[in-house]
Amino acid sequence: MDMDGFEDRLQALRPRLHRYCARMTGSAVNGEDVLQDALVKALHARNQGAEVDNLEGWLFRIAHNASLDFLRGRSRNTVVPLTEDIEAEPMPEADIVAIGFQRFLRLPELQRCAVILKDVLGHSVEEIASIAECSPAAAKSALQRGRTTLRQLAREPEDPRLPLMSDLDRRKISAYVDMFRSGDFDAIRAMLADDVKLELVNRLQLQGREKIAPYFTRYAEVAKWRFALGAVEGRPAMLVFDGTGSMERPAHFVLIEWSENRITEIRDFLFAPYVLEAMDWVRLG
Repeated sequence: MDMDGFEDRLQALRPRLHRYCARMTGSAVNGEDVLQDALVKALHARNQGAEVDNLEGWLFRIAHNASLDFLRGRSRNTVVPLTEDIEAEPMPEADIVAIGFQRFLRLPELQRCAVILKDVLGHSVEEIASIAECSPAAAKSALQRGRTTLRQLAREPEDPRLPLMSDLDRRKISAYVDMFRSGDFDAIRAMLADDVKLELVNRLQLQGREKIAPYFTRYAEVAKWRFALGAVEGRPAMLVFDGTGSMERPAHFVLIEWSENRITEIRDFLFAPYVLEAMDWVRLG
């Protein structure tokens, strides 16, 4: 497979890989960060001449290890290999997909890995063992235990995470949303730091006030978007709805980072709709 074909396959597998990383890390946004790290590692290994027989299994192993690195950096529990064999029927995929990421985070890592790979992504027990680098017996046991625990967690009432937002931060993100609603992009440009970063997730990254100026112009040219103040996984966000479709759920969202009164980073998930799956979000105001 040539490099262009390899990168095309990476893009095709990206939503499946994100499903895994998001549930392993307990966050759609952190899952995207881990996924990007995993893809960089995969591209580097490929450039170094790595031979790959099973591309999907190889990528999931890299994503699995990147997820564990992230969790250990956050002082989460380490992998707990299980050996007790408890039979449990799989939950329907639709039920699993609807379960919030934070509930997956309450499973031990090997259980989480096994349930996601088997019941969400359709991997075999042998493939799970290869990806998680454990024995098939441990993978099977973790799968059974994970299914049982996840059923129990699914019966618990939802506990949505509300943002911890100071009055100042709320005023800043509210003003940003209001300027988008009114199309006052010149006012937004005046708030940008000179070295502001823009990431259109899964598409491109730019840095510098002048380089990102066209971003606002292109938004102004699309009349269908509707903007609202909200929170994503407890983080203040601008929710973006498609006015030509259902307004019950955002089409995508934008995260903003500030340094005092200057915008230092804009992270727009327009081209990463897969991140919205089962994501915690709330509309404010």
